[in-house]
Parts: sequence; C-alpha cells; structure tokens
Amino acid sequence: MMTYNKGDIVLSLAGRDAKKAFVVVEEKGENYVGLADGKSRKAEKPKKKKTKHIRLIKKAEGESAMSNADLRKMLKVAETKQEKQK
Repeated sequence: MMTYNKGDIVLSLAGRDAKKAFVVVEEKGENYVGLADGKSRKAEKPKKKKTKHIRLIKKAEGESAMSNADLRKMLKVAETKQEKQK
C-alpha cells in the first residue's frame, strides 16, 4: 500500500472533487489523509480522504510550509511542470 507524506501533491480520483490536485497536509491513520488546496479547502480544515481515492503526482521535497498561500504556490508549480511534460 502506498504511504503519503506531508507535502506530497496528489490527484483526487473519486468524489465531487475528482480530477483536482491537492497537497497532503496531515496523515490520519493508515487509510486516510487530510488534503487541502489553499482555496476551497484551507489548511486549517483539510478534506479527509481515503488513500485509495487519490494518486500521487509529486513527492514532497524536504520541509514544506503549510500556509494557504504556500499550498496554492506548490500546486501552481506542479501544474505548470505537468503541462510542460505533455
């Protein structure tokens, strides 16, 4: 089973937020993580999501700040890198 760490960028695969990128802001046990994007889901109140409903886009690079502005910046950088690869 895949383990996710704080700061990893993931893609939601199920639910009304499907096909949307999020940052893992907390680990909630073995099968759940807390996700935020800095806009609709703030870091203060992350979305609880099962790990089987997300897919890893990018691993965390060292320590990552978890303010809402930093989350938005991380997602924007990951999005531009993905578009360049296409």
